[in-house]
Amino acid sequence: MASVSLKQIVKSYDKTPVIHGVDLDIADGEFMVFVGPSGCGKSTLLRMIAGLEDIGGGTLHIGGALANGVAPAQRKLAMVFQSYALYPHMTVYENMAFALKLAGRKPAEVAAAVERAAAILQIAPLLKRRPKELSGGQRQRVAIGRAIVRTPEVFLFDEPLSNLDASLRVQMRVEISRLHQELKTTMIYVTHDQVEAMTLGQRIAVFNAGRIEQVGTPHELYNHPANLFVAGFLGTPKMNFIAGEVVAASAQRASVLLPGGAIVDVDVDVGASPPPHAGHAAPGDGAAPGNRVTLGVRAEHLAIAGEHQANVIDVGVGHVEYLGDQSIVYATLAGMGEMIAVKQGAEAPPLHPGGRARVHLPPSRCLLFDAAGRALARAPLHA
Repeated sequence: MASVSLKQIVKSYDKTPVIHGVDLDIADGEFMVFVGPSGCGKSTLLRMIAGLEDIGGGTLHIGGALANGVAPAQRKLAMVFQSYALYPHMTVYENMAFALKLAGRKPAEVAAAVERAAAILQIAPLLKRRPKELSGGQRQRVAIGRAIVRTPEVFLFDEPLSNLDASLRVQMRVEISRLHQELKTTMIYVTHDQVEAMTLGQRIAVFNAGRIEQVGTPHELYNHPANLFVAGFLGTPKMNFIAGEVVAASAQRASVLLPGGAIVDVDVDVGASPPPHAGHAAPGDGAAPGNRVTLGVRAEHLAIAGEHQANVIDVGVGHVEYLGDQSIVYATLAGMGEMIAVKQGAEAPPLHPGGRARVHLPPSRCLLFDAAGRALARAPLHA
């Protein structure tokens, strides 16, 4: 096992910067996920760690040793790609044993390594088959097994589940998580799928346009996003955003005027400014009256309001998605160009398109973002 440390890593193609001074420390044995939209630089950074792309600037340390000039084969890494890249004329056993044979390992040692990996991945009955006789999930297990037999200090995964159908992706997520618990090896996993990121990563680095917007546990990123990008990228449906203006502020609460004239309260540390982070300007004035802000609240934290409930907005019901155990209601707020989403449990009274409803916004569950898109500090939750 080994730690991985990146300091001010940069990369350009034809003088076009694609990675902008990335700093990241990955602990020995940690499962780190790189997530972000296509073209954000996450796979490029992974390939730089693997030695498949040159590092334009900065330093990379693996296991405490400088790795910038080290050949890929000498970095003690193993990489699993989106494409399985199995040799079609070889059996599963031969595919998994190939790298060890090239390294001159003894036959008994090769057999022991392959059998151990096959047992971990539960593919021992498949060792005599060829790739064409395997399902997509089985092929991906073989590709992972080929990496395991090399006993690397760090595993690198580049969108390994993208070619699988939905049910197989769920199954393989469980398998990869179990694999990490068993091997306790450092793993770096790249995906554009936020569900994969949230379910697999001990920590997640959220990428955007060649920069890391925030690093944290799934819980931290979901409940305390640093900015609008992170808040909107994680979560299904994505967080609701409503433009507003602060009209009043007390010690730990701000009152926000929303489109349509409603004023709602948000629990926020009024005296605190948002922390600066990579690629963004210095902090502003927090939740001062007169400031333009964006109110963010997740669909599951909204609820249809009771008759005398406060902190509500009036909406028109536009569309309802029935999902069995829950419904997602898409509603419009006067003066807004886009809909907000409200999650309802199966036991909630049904709403119908064309109707109207009053929606409650819990002050402790709402977030405020300043004009630059940075999250304002949340007030402590009340007991």
